Amino acid sequence: MADDGNVISNLDLGGNGEDTAPAAGLISQYVKDLSVENPNAPDSFSWQDAPQVDIQFNIGARPINDEVHEIEMKIVVTAKAEAGTAYIVDLSYCALIGMRNIDDAQAHAFTYAEAPRIIFPFARRVLADAVRDAGFPPLMLEPIDFNGLYVQQLAGQAEGQPVGNA
Repeated sequence: MADDGNVISNLDLGGNGEDTAPAAGLISQYVKDLSVENPNAPDSFSWQDAPQVDIQFNIGARPINDEVHEIEMKIVVTAKAEAGTAYIVDLSYCALIGMRNIDDAQAHAFTYAEAPRIIFPFARRVLADAVRDAGFPPLMLEPIDFNGLYVQQLAGQAEGQPVGNA
């Protein structure tokens, strides 16, 4: 039992006191850049044909230090109708992730599959709000299987296919 007034007790389990357990997690997330263009407003609000929506994704990462990396999810949405461009939304949604005592293969998988899976719902909400705030119905993106895409990318690399064709 812990000493009076001390919630945490010393559980000496025979270790040397070093933290050697593998750990990975999200530290914070944020909008790094957001651009919303509505170039043909107010005319675009009266267009009758439904716009064709093109969505481009890119996941990037850069180290901040030995244990912290920034993950950047770049999403560009372009909606074009026969009469012209309805809207363009360009979002860079980022997260800081911490990883310690993880081998390179697991760190790579966490960086490019698990971290994007964690932050995608938040980026999806930012996009939906941005499109709605531009005067259009919110864009509701379907969930994405980032783990499946990651495995597909690795398989493609093993077969000599260029990266980015998942």
